[in-house]
Amino acid sequence: MVLLVVMGVSGSGKSTVGSHLATKLGWKFYDADEYHPTENIKKMAQGIPLNDQDRIPWLCKLHDILMREESAGQSVILACSALKKMYRRILVSGGDAVYSKSEQLDSATGKVLFIHLDGSMELITSRLDKRRGHFMALELLQSQFDTLEPPSAPENFITVSLEKSVSEIVSEIEKSLHLEKCFSTAVSELDAH
Repeated sequence: MVLLVVMGVSGSGKSTVGSHLATKLGWKFYDADEYHPTENIKKMAQGIPLNDQDRIPWLCKLHDILMREESAGQSVILACSALKKMYRRILVSGGDAVYSKSEQLDSATGKVLFIHLDGSMELITSRLDKRRGHFMALELLQSQFDTLEPPSAPENFITVSLEKSVSEIVSEIEKSLHLEKCFSTAVSELDAH
């Protein structure tokens, strides 16, 4: 059972990559954008960046979805911006992470694997220019890059370059998942001896 969060700035292809990967693996897929409250969607449509207070209840709801799927023994992929380290801690640990003074991630960290879709401002801008019918205003892209705290150790993550096709990105993630599973199995076997 695996909990994956495909993360990155708006326009990085989180939903496309996440849904393709979920279809290929036969896992459940959730798009975090579908869980934003109406007030958040209105703000973003008006070009107003969301603040932490806007995002925290939304992230807690997403954490609950991940934990529900984990309890059901279901592998799942969530497409979510997860731009800040604190946001990722909330996805892993829930609302308690908001009030924790510690920057350390807790023992639940290993439960969630973040897939960071990484691309340049120019590449993402060209993608957003072509996108129609999405509530995220193009003007908010700079604020997304300003907010982004790329994942780093000890977070559980893989960074994938957006300089590839969707099928190449999905294949790279699949290979990484297989390698991580092999590594975890080997470590478990070593610990048993």
